[in-house]
Amino acid sequence: MERWDRVGRGSAYGAALALAPYLLIKVSWVAGPLLGLLPVGEGFDLAGWVLLNTVTIGMAATGIALGLALARPWGMRIPAWLVVFCAWTGSGFLVSILPYSVLSALLGASGDERADGDGPADGAGRGAGGGSGDGAGPGDGTGGDPTMPGWEAALVQFGFIGMGLGLAVALPAYLRRRWPDAFAGRLGDSARNGGGTRVLALCAAGLATAVGLVWLYWAVGGTLGIAHPAERDTAGSVLTGVGALWALAGSAAVWALALARPARLPRLLPLAVGWLGSGSLFAWSGWKLPLTLYVAVARPSDVTLPENPAVAVVLHAAAVAAGADMLTTLLRTNPPGARTDPLREHRIPAPPEQGRIRSGAVSAGRGQPTAERRTGVPGSVQRTSTQSPVEVTDGVVEVPAKE
Repeated sequence: MERWDRVGRGSAYGAALALAPYLLIKVSWVAGPLLGLLPVGEGFDLAGWVLLNTVTIGMAATGIALGLALARPWGMRIPAWLVVFCAWTGSGFLVSILPYSVLSALLGASGDERADGDGPADGAGRGAGGGSGDGAGPGDGTGGDPTMPGWEAALVQFGFIGMGLGLAVALPAYLRRRWPDAFAGRLGDSARNGGGTRVLALCAAGLATAVGLVWLYWAVGGTLGIAHPAERDTAGSVLTGVGALWALAGSAAVWALALARPARLPRLLPLAVGWLGSGSLFAWSGWKLPLTLYVAVARPSDVTLPENPAVAVVLHAAAVAAGADMLTTLLRTNPPGARTDPLREHRIPAPPEQGRIRSGAVSAGRGQPTAERRTGVPGSVQRTSTQSPVEVTDGVVEVPAKE
């Protein structure tokens, strides 16, 4: 096992281990209220609280399973579509949010943050790019009990950051191990993509750019589309700005892959940026869209979004569509020479060799013991089996029929 593989497997184990405390905390948030030992979060009834935290238990269990799959041999046998989807959404949730963790610490944004207890969020529990939060964490001021212990909050944040860092190392190692051809070469080495792929890339990149520009406008203080400016804070602005930058960077990367330009750029770079940008759009907005819809329709008195709910719903829906289209584009822009379709994982037939099998010949049985000897003629090798001789000369396979 090469060094990069060892580092990747170790990081995968570390990612799974880091998320384990979060899973246990979530289980306690479900079991505690059911047993009458803990209160439900502010603004929730018992059924809603249990349902929401049960969903996040499933997400945490999936994340731990993903970490183990990236490390263990059985992970190579999981259907490709399942690995791609889970790894894409997982990295979109957690790897893309790492810059926020750094920036919020440098800017001191966490001091006025009223998170939802389920990860970085602002005053309304927003994920990347704004929108309503899930409010699934006791002790956050808007989504739960304000007496959440500090050690519990620290474990939650440790779980997200640890999982994000682990995936950032383990996932490239796994993908390189399973589909090595997909990351090889430079953009100029790729065959010209078809018109359909370029049209899809243009639509996806355009939609992601539009969403990113709106989020960036909000992040720098723009008020158009903001219904309650007083609800905004530094943490929310930083988080919205990070979501905007991923949207813009991902759209640029997808467009570069579709055009195969600049030609000398290593293919790995736009693939990684496009993967994270599209995953961030799809994962965060896919999580926030139903919650924002709920706020827009039910208008609960204890939840106030900074944005106009209708505008936020439209942006999240556009982000989900853009992220899905961007991933489709990434999967369609395979470099020449790749033998494997990442989703179907069947062998794509190689170009036919020169020559043909002459009529009247029969193939030798599989698994027969054979022997080889050089004939002295360039390009000619004679193979004999226990049943019939096989001769390959200048690409023509001859097997005499049995008498």
